[in-house]
Amino acid sequence: MRYEDWTFREAEVRLREHQELRQTLGLKSVPDFTTLYRFLKRLDGPSLDRAVGETVRRMPGGRGHDRRGARVAVDATGLAQGAVSTYFVRRLHHHGQKALPWRHGLKWMVVADLDQQILLSQSSRRGPWNDCGSLPRVVKAASRQTRIGLVLADAEFDSERNHTYIHPQIGAQSVIPAQRGKKTWRVCGVRAEMRRALPRQLYRCRALIESVFSSVKRKLSARFACRRCKLCCSG
Repeated sequence: MRYEDWTFREAEVRLREHQELRQTLGLKSVPDFTTLYRFLKRLDGPSLDRAVGETVRRMPGGRGHDRRGARVAVDATGLAQGAVSTYFVRRLHHHGQKALPWRHGLKWMVVADLDQQILLSQSSRRGPWNDCGSLPRVVKAASRQTRIGLVLADAEFDSERNHTYIHPQIGAQSVIPAQRGKKTWRVCGVRAEMRRALPRQLYRCRALIESVFSSVKRKLSARFACRRCKLCCSG
């Protein structure tokens, strides 16, 4: 449905038309469109976590495909409420000399395996929001799916607490640029090491998570199809 941007009724019609698709999904009969709607309403967070874990297990090599652990990246992106082009909105208000309307969006935060290009854990909330404090939670969830050897993140997640969590709790190396705050501020611990000598060769691999975001937004659109989230974001 998301890939083809179908409605519930269109999904029912397409399943009825394509016998091969029904066989692949293991469907003996075509479900009513209201059945699809009720199924998505019952789909909760633990069910999605189990689905992600099963996806990781079926990938080549399975869990812990490398003794050194997986290279993962943590990042967040914003999803729009509608399909209206932001360029169109900005041009419209520019010519009318009006202030842009303030609208909340959805902040989607993920942990992605850079080598296999799959998601290990995810979370979402109303944005804009600083996700620095959410890094330990999503990394811990990702560590249940596979063994992690390296965690990469941009300067938004620059925090000594994040470094001290990744090293002893996860047993992985962390590479996060120490750019938060003024350069005259005295930093210590792992942040001081990152500011003095950032391993740029390792950090360049973080850009692969942007490819994941680009692929998702190109194939599944850059908007979140959730009416309840839209009501929360507009309040």
